Amino acid sequence: VVGKLNAREVFDLIVDRAWNNGEPGIIFIDRINEDNPTPWLGEIEATNPCGEQPLLPYEACNLGSINLALMLNDKNEFDWDKLDQTVFKAVHFLDNVVEVNNYPLPAIDKMTRSTRKIGLGVMGWADALIKMGIPYNSQEAVDLAEKVMQHVNDAAEQASMRLAQVRGIYPALHECPDVSNYPNIRNAARTTIAPTGTLSIIADCSSGVEPLFAVAFERWQADMRMKDVNPVFREMMEEEGIEVTDEMIDRIMKVGTIAHMDDIPERIRKVFTTAHDVQPEWHVKMQAAFQKYTNNAVSKTVNLPHDATKADVEQVYWLAYKLGCKGVTLYRDGSREEQVLSTGASYKKDEPKTATLEAMPPQDGVPSLQVQQAVIPRKRPDTTTGFTDRIKIGCGKLYVTVNYDEQGVCEVFTNTGRAGGCPSQSEATARLVSLALRAGIDVKAIVGQLKGIRCPSTIGKGLGCTSCPDAIGRLIERVSKQIDAKSISLDEKGVVYDQVEVTPIGATEPEFVQGQGKCPECGKPVEHESGCVTCRNCGYSKCG
Repeated sequence: VVGKLNAREVFDLIVDRAWNNGEPGIIFIDRINEDNPTPWLGEIEATNPCGEQPLLPYEACNLGSINLALMLNDKNEFDWDKLDQTVFKAVHFLDNVVEVNNYPLPAIDKMTRSTRKIGLGVMGWADALIKMGIPYNSQEAVDLAEKVMQHVNDAAEQASMRLAQVRGIYPALHECPDVSNYPNIRNAARTTIAPTGTLSIIADCSSGVEPLFAVAFERWQADMRMKDVNPVFREMMEEEGIEVTDEMIDRIMKVGTIAHMDDIPERIRKVFTTAHDVQPEWHVKMQAAFQKYTNNAVSKTVNLPHDATKADVEQVYWLAYKLGCKGVTLYRDGSREEQVLSTGASYKKDEPKTATLEAMPPQDGVPSLQVQQAVIPRKRPDTTTGFTDRIKIGCGKLYVTVNYDEQGVCEVFTNTGRAGGCPSQSEATARLVSLALRAGIDVKAIVGQLKGIRCPSTIGKGLGCTSCPDAIGRLIERVSKQIDAKSISLDEKGVVYDQVEVTPIGATEPEFVQGQGKCPECGKPVEHESGCVTCRNCGYSKCG
């Protein structure tokens, strides 16, 4: 029937995709609207990217987090008075942010000041539990989570009501047709639990309400791998008089957990429960405990081992719904080619593989999906070597980079010059070509599809190419031919092949690109700045 989908088939497809690479997450939009603090302004249709902040059109995120590990007293018990004082200051601060912020659009300015929503949350939860000697995957931890978040939520509401007495209620409340059912409060919503990825790194604490990802792990930062060891683990080991050596760190990093290490005291092993030590149901129970006393939503990831099944994914979704969560995301270890945090035990994909998609049986007259053989591209190599051509196209200049590794041509990058062009189309072509190359598709077949494609902007200009795809295909072909002729060595890295001459397309200036420190688009030096990689020559930015 036109306009209708089979619910079971859609759900199965969501489960399949989440199992495959962690996307999409799932939200329960009806439940979110049940808690909509301003229903007279409209229904909520979406959340921010991490799922914790349901918002109306043109509302803005305004988030802050309290480090719970710093809310303990010298007996490692919660100092409730200190937590109250911190919440009051945080609510005051976030309300100030709404007032002094410069908004990019008048509509955002108007809507954000009208509802004045803030999102005060927490982080350092795993660190706090460790200091208190409570395992993350325990009922004691879940019960304490409810108590802590109820305290934060109540204190945030009181703080916002006090602000309303001085500064006034949020303006949208004046429009409410049944204002007697709503408190006189400064902020329509007060609490949210965000992932706090960057914040927790700055604060040197565990992120959000997650368990520790690992006691020691590698972190990708600005194209570099850095070793990271939990600071509370170091502190507790020092209390035991045990040095945390590089050798110990390397052993921990192989699996991420310390549960198997007999040279670490049992009391420490007991509380340093990592994400993969925690069964999926405990992940969901913890999220539900915090959600119970959170105005908005909770960002939380259920970590699954690589061998988890699609049935495991489905069970996580159903349990999240039954326990009152507003949504849930999950990630199966190793299901993506690259992941920001990893341990030595993380599953890695090195070579192209084939995966069979399960056939779905017909339901309610809907034809079943056909069984397909899917080719999974091999992992992108850490280091590649290649060439960049600057090519004249109908609307300016196009920089095309073709890289290769020990198996041959493996990827393509493009970037347009300052005069403009079609950057999204040429980038899309380059990405798809790169996937095809690493999936083992014949180079000649790819070139045959690209060469000869025509663009109206090149007509009558006497250029050396007929379009952006044509230029990409021509450079791939030239590099591939030189590889076949053994003019380029595939087994030597870090060598500048000055003797190799690549015939330019039209009046181009070929430049050699290799290793790190060179722009993948134009070959010029790049700069590491503010956690990103940028090129001042052509404007390339790895962060977009």
